[in-house]
Amino acid sequence: MTRAEAKERNRRALLDAAFQVVSRDGYRAKLEEIAERAGLTTGAIYSLFGSKNGLVVALVADYLRPHYEEIEQAVPAGLDLVEAADAFARYYRRSCDAPDALSGLRLQITLQDMALHDPDLGAQLATSIRTQEKHLIELFTGRSHNGSVVTSHQAQRLAIALRALFVGLSQGVLLGLAHGASEQYFADAARSLASDVSLIDHEADAS
Repeated sequence: MTRAEAKERNRRALLDAAFQVVSRDGYRAKLEEIAERAGLTTGAIYSLFGSKNGLVVALVADYLRPHYEEIEQAVPAGLDLVEAADAFARYYRRSCDAPDALSGLRLQITLQDMALHDPDLGAQLATSIRTQEKHLIELFTGRSHNGSVVTSHQAQRLAIALRALFVGLSQGVLLGLAHGASEQYFADAARSLASDVSLIDHEADAS
């Protein structure tokens, strides 16, 4: 095994261990337990990630990356904006039925709690999430809508609204608080957002 392969193996082991420990303990998570689960030392964490916060930020990026890759596959080119929003919504609802959906929800809630306890970590997590969401913005940019083409700024506004909608709805589904929130319900809600009203930047228009 080469040094690069060993480094990647250790990185993977620490991220997998961190997912388990951080999801359970949040800001109380101990680096010693994470390292022990990975069969490594805390020195490996500092060497690969720099700090506990660095590990958590890397964990979030690692968790979100395949999620956004799957979205890109679920929303093919050639769809107009409303159709793309519909496809995205259906993908998001199906993800609520995935075997690891509850684990993902635990991590999501835990990270919110950690961000509240540590503003510096919160800022780092926000930056990391915004970086990943660029993929979603690019997914909507350039699609046709009511005779025009969606700009990057418009796609960003829509992505923010859809993310807020689906995070709330998916939490409701997993916690049993959104009875009747079927795939069609998600799609209808997304289609209603992908309208001219949601894409207009009133502040920009006023200036």
